[in-house]
Amino acid sequence: MAAARWVGAAAGLGSRFCRMMVKDHNLTPQQCFHRLVQRKPFLPPAVWHNAVRGMFIQTQDTPNPNSLKFIPGKEVLESRTMEFSNPAAAFCSPLARQLFKIEGVKSVFFGPDFITITKESEDLDWNLLKPDIYATIMDFFASGLPVVTDEAPRADTGASEDDDEVVLMIKELLDTRIRPTVQEDGGDVIYKGFEDGIVQLKLQGSCTSCPSSIITLKNGIQNMLQFYIPEVEGVEQVVDDDDDVEKEANST
Repeated sequence: MAAARWVGAAAGLGSRFCRMMVKDHNLTPQQCFHRLVQRKPFLPPAVWHNAVRGMFIQTQDTPNPNSLKFIPGKEVLESRTMEFSNPAAAFCSPLARQLFKIEGVKSVFFGPDFITITKESEDLDWNLLKPDIYATIMDFFASGLPVVTDEAPRADTGASEDDDEVVLMIKELLDTRIRPTVQEDGGDVIYKGFEDGIVQLKLQGSCTSCPSSIITLKNGIQNMLQFYIPEVEGVEQVVDDDDDVEKEANST
């Protein structure tokens, strides 16, 4: 089944991708796919239901033990994603601001239909954090307020007229095969640039501080991009200024 889905998806990436499949590579399409999605199986999502408010919230583990995926059963951000690495970044989201008021919440990430919460340390017990997170999410959706306001910035990562053929293929492969898989684990990967054969990507959500993020980046994403696009020589992670400050603080 996985191999059949892979072949079908590859056909949609354009004739150049299809021609690449018959070339002599170290990795087969099936190996590329399995390397990207290879991860330990998770337990079935836990379900929390408040009968009075009539809302189900599922929780799902992620590869990052400090991040948990909350699925409210409602649309969160349609087809895009947004990351809030600190309370100051949540100026445009009433929901994110409320979540940051919960002690122990380090960062908030919104997906199309899920919310990923990252806690400050492994010492914090999810069983102590989850009740407040559940209540905050339910109260917010009951309020009818928008998840983000009109002030919210929009990341322009889609195809543009200025993109050359290689960049268009990189973006298409990211959007159709890589990002959906990463979002299943409560994270996302954003295209930031392509220069001298190196694809620059930013990891978000559960991927930001995940112990296996480098493996995902190199053995998964890089191998898949290189298989279909020979112009790609490597992949590197891009971090924002806030991420740099945080890493320096954690290392001292």
